Order: sequence, then structure tokens, then C-alpha cells
Amino acid sequence: MNDNKPLALHNLAAILVSVAVVLAPHVGRVPGWIVAFCSTALLLRFYLGWQQRKLPAAWLLILAAAIAVAGVLLSYRTLFGRDSGVALLLVMVSLKLLEMQRSRDVFIVVLLSYFLTITNFFYSQTIVTAIYSIAAIWVITATMVSLQHAAGPPRFGTVVRGSGTLLMQSVPLMLVLFILFPRVQGPLWGLPQTQISARSGLSDTMSPGSITDLSLSDEIAFRVQFDTPPENPAGFYWRGPVMWAYDGRTWRTEQPVTMSRMAYESLAPPIRYTVTLEPHEERWLFMIDLPAQIPPGSVITRDYQVLSVRPVRERRRYDGESMTAYRIGSDTVPAELQRALQLPPNAAVRARALAESWRQETADDRAIVERALQMFRDQPFIYTLAPPELTGDPVDEFLFETRSGFCEHYASSFAVLMRAAGIPTRIVTGYLGGEMNPVDNYLVVRQAEAHAWTEVWLADEGWVRLDPTAAVSPFRISLGVSRAVPTTDPLPLLRRTGANWLRTTRHAWDAVTNSWNQWVLGYSQDRQSQFFASIGLPNVTWRDMVIVLFFATGAILLVFAFGMLRKLARRTSDPVQRAWQRFCDVMAARGAPRRIWEGPRDFTTRIAAQFPETRERIEDIGTLYIRLRYGGPQDPQALAQLREAVDAVS
Repeated sequence: MNDNKPLALHNLAAILVSVAVVLAPHVGRVPGWIVAFCSTALLLRFYLGWQQRKLPAAWLLILAAAIAVAGVLLSYRTLFGRDSGVALLLVMVSLKLLEMQRSRDVFIVVLLSYFLTITNFFYSQTIVTAIYSIAAIWVITATMVSLQHAAGPPRFGTVVRGSGTLLMQSVPLMLVLFILFPRVQGPLWGLPQTQISARSGLSDTMSPGSITDLSLSDEIAFRVQFDTPPENPAGFYWRGPVMWAYDGRTWRTEQPVTMSRMAYESLAPPIRYTVTLEPHEERWLFMIDLPAQIPPGSVITRDYQVLSVRPVRERRRYDGESMTAYRIGSDTVPAELQRALQLPPNAAVRARALAESWRQETADDRAIVERALQMFRDQPFIYTLAPPELTGDPVDEFLFETRSGFCEHYASSFAVLMRAAGIPTRIVTGYLGGEMNPVDNYLVVRQAEAHAWTEVWLADEGWVRLDPTAAVSPFRISLGVSRAVPTTDPLPLLRRTGANWLRTTRHAWDAVTNSWNQWVLGYSQDRQSQFFASIGLPNVTWRDMVIVLFFATGAILLVFAFGMLRKLARRTSDPVQRAWQRFCDVMAARGAPRRIWEGPRDFTTRIAAQFPETRERIEDIGTLYIRLRYGGPQDPQALAQLREAVDAVS
């Protein structure tokens, strides 16, 4: 680029397209005024370049920058952090366009576009984000290539191929850096934890409708790979938050009390598996009920919740071991049993009366449990994702009026009945079942599998899992939520449709996404160590990796340098070019070097006049060279004549 010439319109358009491409993903993440601000700057800069108008004065740009900074401060209440930092970068790049006229300004904008592409990964690290970012980098690189064509607009295909070649050449170096660069723990780019966006998932509270809403989500909660494929993974209860406290409408967890040793009686062999858990901002690590061993970096509570030491703010992979048949509760203390009997004084008056009547009829706790479950079976209760709103007491209104609800309605009402009858009860939330992906043999558990059930304490049995939903809708346990609810209930399309090709497509995409998560996003310190161990290097330190990285990078650069030198050598190995170059060297030695702007005809005409004694030979050399270089297929006889003529004047 020439600083003395205005920026060509085709170059300006390429730069603006590059900036627009990297700005586009942020449209839904920043306030509307920032979108309008950036769009106006892009359009205004194109108009000024198209009409060859002067750019805005410096004082006007400073004023606009001050207004933009104030707007970001008002929108985010801070100028620090991920969201406000990205917003500031967007408006500043847009303002930079309005003072862009020198080559230095142009290259700053292009390099900032590369950095803006990276900011997409602050919000999402999916395959789609990666593909879009690669496309954006291709566009920016093509812009860089086009800026080098000062003579005029380059051909589109030439620019695209050139930029694509440059990107392909970077792939080996990228792979080496990815594999060998030492990994560090922590969120992406070391972002402050408070800046990581919230995720959908279970909560530490449960009220009517909370799990119903979650069951409309098709987002993946976690994936599971079993050491031995299970016979019925749809029947697995994945234990999560355990709720003890009830205020008449909402159930809540309480301060967890951890234990150092698990007391349980195993009634079946354990199953082993590996969970890849999506970030959910809480500490819960979901495991099949009942956890037998907990993963490193976690603790287990007295009610058998497995909790991570730190909130799960990034994807986590851990091994699990669980019992599917067990007996627990022999170590339950009276204070815990009393806590599992508490009810608000004025809550569920009619439900209490019903439970008390059962107690008057029998002293057998198991008989009362069966009485309640039989009520759900015999009376016209409906399992649905679209229950009516409960405006009064949620338990009484559900049990005696609406009788339509989701799992939280049944678990809550059953727990209140049991507590009113004097049977200690707690509510467990988590997930039930999942869907096996036949492509990669992973169990995929989605938010739609969210579930709530109960545990009652019986004197001779300890804590016993009872799922009142199974009494109303056995299909929920055996076939999943999509088969259990009425066909008129709202559900994600892919959970309702019978189109096999859609399911096959989703399974394939889930498998690809899982591989991406496991081997790209999940390439942590542990995975890196496992990789080196698999190739016979079990004790590699970070210093070893840095040394190997240094030599591997150097080797790749040497290979590319060697290839470029060979390509350059091939360009100068043309026999016609060699003969012509020898002639030019001879003339330069005689004091008549070829000027940089001279073509072969102008050059030979000038030196033929300067050396009249060899005029004919020089003119023959010029004619033969033009014929061989630009006239089509090479003629061996003409090449021999060119060499003889050059020898004659040497």
C-alpha cells in the first residue's frame, strides 16, 4: 500500500467485510445501541470511501470515543471483565475505521479483526463457533493478501486460494502447539469466575413448575461411558441435590454435612462408568444412585450428595462407581429423622388430615407408604408437562382438585403425606434415564430427563427410594418422559418426532460433538499426560514439553523454508530464464544494467544502440527471448539459438 494514495475502494470493501464478519457473532450479546453504533460506523466509512470524502476530524472521533466509553460504563456498570471488555473493543475497532487511511491504520484494523475472532471463544467453544472462526480468519487473511495487490483488484479465486494456502501451512504448527503446549487449570483465558455465564440445570430449590420448565430443554446435562454396557440405562437414577426443608410451597437443600466414610450394604455388584459433565455453576457431581466411590476433588454428604470442592464452571470428566441395589440409613441419627419430619404449621391441611387418618388405621409405616402409592394408581391423576397453575396451597390443590402434574408435584405431595403420617422423608432431585447413542456408545442425559423422587426412612430398611411418579406413569421410568406425557404436551421436536433420519442425524452430531469435547475442549493436563503415556513417555514435565515444542516448531519452520527455497530454485531453473539472466549480467558488467521498469524489448533496443558492434546479436536475443517466453510451447531449436547468441556477446 502507498500512504500517498487514498485507500482503493475494493480494499476498503474487503476490510469492512472482514470487520463485519467478526462483529456479527456479538450482535446478540451486546446492547442494541452498540450494534447500531458499529453498523453506523461501517456504513459511514464505506460511504466516505465511495464518495472520496474527508474522514471525520480527530476531535469528533475523540468525542465519539468518550460517549462510547460512557455508554459501556452505564450498560455494564464497569469497564472491566469479559462483557464490558469485548463491548469496548467492538466500539473502538469501529471508531478506528473512521480514521483509517494510512497503511499503518489498515494493518492495525486487520490485526484487531484477528483478535476479535478470538473473543467468540469467550462465550462458546462449540464446533460451530470453531468453524465460523476459521471462516472469519480465512476472510481476514484474504483481505491481507488483497492489500498487497497495488496494481488493481486481484481475482477473487487467486486471493481465496492464496489465503487458504497460508492457513493450510499453519495447520502443522497449530497441531504441535495444541498437543505440546503445557496445559493450565482454570477457565478459558483465566476469565474471572463471576463473568462466566449461567447455565441451565437443576437448582437447590424445587417448587411447582421448576422441573417442568427444565424438561422442555433439549440441552445436554452430561454424557456417560460405561465400562460394561448396562442392560437398562433408562432406569438409572442420577443423584443430585437432596432437599429437606419445606416452607409450604418450595423445597430447599440445607447446609451439607460431609462424611469421611460411606456406610452402606451392597446388594449387587457395582457398575463403573465415566461421566463428562457440562458446566452448571453448582457443585453437584451426578452419579448413579448410590455412589460407592467418589472422584478426586469431591466430597460426599450424609445424604449421599457428591459435591465438587469447587463449582463446576468448565466441562469436567470423572470416573464413577455406584451400587444399583443397596441398603443405607443404619447410621441415621435421631436429629436427621426429626429434620425429615418437619412441616410448616398451616401447610397442606387436607393432606395432613388424610395422612393422619391413615395413621389411625395402621401403625405399619410400609402399609401407609403403599396406601399413598395406591391412591396415585387408583385415582385419576395425570402425568403432564402442562399442569394447571396452583394458586392456593400447592399440595392440597394438587391432591384434591387438579390432580395433574409433573414429577415435582408427585414427589412434593408424597413427601408431605409421609411426613404428616410420621414417616421421615426427603426429596432427591437429579436425572432419570437417558438415551444411548449407538454411534459412540455414550449415554446422553439431557435436561429433559430432570426428575424428582423421594426417600423414606423405614425402621427395618433404612432410607428407601420411592418414586411416586412411577405409580402414576410407569412409562416414565421404563420409556422416558417423551413416551409418558400426553401427545399434546410441549416437547422438543427431536424428542417427539418419529422420523428416524432425524434421530440418526442427531446421534451422529452428538457423537461428533462428544469427540470434540473429549479431545479438543477436554484436552486438559490429565488428558495431555495420558497422551504422552500412551506413546511411551509417562513422566513428561512441562520443561520437557517446552523443549520438544521448541525443536518441533523449529523443524516445521525448516521444512517450510526448505520447500520455499526449492520452489524459488525451480523458478530460476528455467533454461530460457537462465540464458536471459546471463545476458543481463553480461550487459550489467559492461555498464548497461537492465532498469527495473524495462521489458525485454525496451532493454534490447536501448543496449543495441549503445553497443552497435553487436547490434544484430542483441536484437536476436531480444526476439528469441520474447518468442520463447511469451510465444507458447518452447522450441528446442530457438533455445539453442538463444544460447549461441548469448555466448557470442559474452
